[in-house]
Amino acid sequence: MESRGKTTFNCLRTEWNSLSPEYLGVLRAHGPDAVSFLQGQLSNDVTLLGPERALLAGYHNPQGRVIAVLHLVQLARDDILVLMPRELIGAVLGRLAKFILRAKVKLTDESASWSVSGLIASEAPSGDAPAFAGVLPATAGATARAAGSLAVCVAQQPARWLLIAPASARAAPPADTPAAVQLWRRLAIGAGDPQVYAATTEEFVAQMLNLDVLGAIALDKGCYTGQEVIARAHYRGRVKRRMQRFITHGPLQLKAGGGGVLAHGRALKVVDAVILTDGRCEFLAVTTLPGAATEASGPQAAAAGAPIIAQQLALPYALPT
Repeated sequence: MESRGKTTFNCLRTEWNSLSPEYLGVLRAHGPDAVSFLQGQLSNDVTLLGPERALLAGYHNPQGRVIAVLHLVQLARDDILVLMPRELIGAVLGRLAKFILRAKVKLTDESASWSVSGLIASEAPSGDAPAFAGVLPATAGATARAAGSLAVCVAQQPARWLLIAPASARAAPPADTPAAVQLWRRLAIGAGDPQVYAATTEEFVAQMLNLDVLGAIALDKGCYTGQEVIARAHYRGRVKRRMQRFITHGPLQLKAGGGGVLAHGRALKVVDAVILTDGRCEFLAVTTLPGAATEASGPQAAAAGAPIIAQQLALPYALPT
């Protein structure tokens, strides 16, 4: 049931998945220059951020390689919460701090002050609606507020939300389990949502992670770190290596940052991966697009070992051709 762009809880079977405290962290940028400061650092147009609109953005090095993939949420007009894997918070905070100079903005790691939980819903009717709120935003990128918490819709099929609440008023029942994080990551992989971890930071140019397709890059905004390389990759034509989705034919353990070669000769670098109950691995990897020249030759192919036998799966969005 939908009403005015909202999805009601009472027509959904909902599952709380409290993401482990080690998984997502919160960096806070607040002060009169918070928006303008982030505007000069991140790939998306931060001026579009609002009380009902979150943003996906990338933070890049001068070579256009992705340091972190970020979810930006407006806490107040000059107060922004930036979500990313907690293992990257220290490095991102340290790099951003170097560029503050005279800007009136304060950056702090507030991971301990905020609880970040995941909510997944299916269409099966159920009366087990959580008491968090009566409605949730139904459009990807939309934000709703209730009881001091923020809910950000990050996907529509299946519907998923990030719930951000003060740690003292946790939005979801405590259920910090590896299984909850694995389920969330599997759905993110199915949705073609990239993530960057310590093992893959600065490995991929923005377009390799499909950030342009996902609306995380604003080509019409002013300069930001890495903008020249990212713009050149866009305007010079097709990017030959992009993130794609696969599932192995048999049991195999892959992890972010790992490399390999597919059976038909395409070299890959793993972006994210989850092990399924039957031992197979579903994963996102950056590799050449089908039909492009393969890259598995010489020392790289020899170091990769046995080829990865995997089936390519469709992404829920089209890649540029």
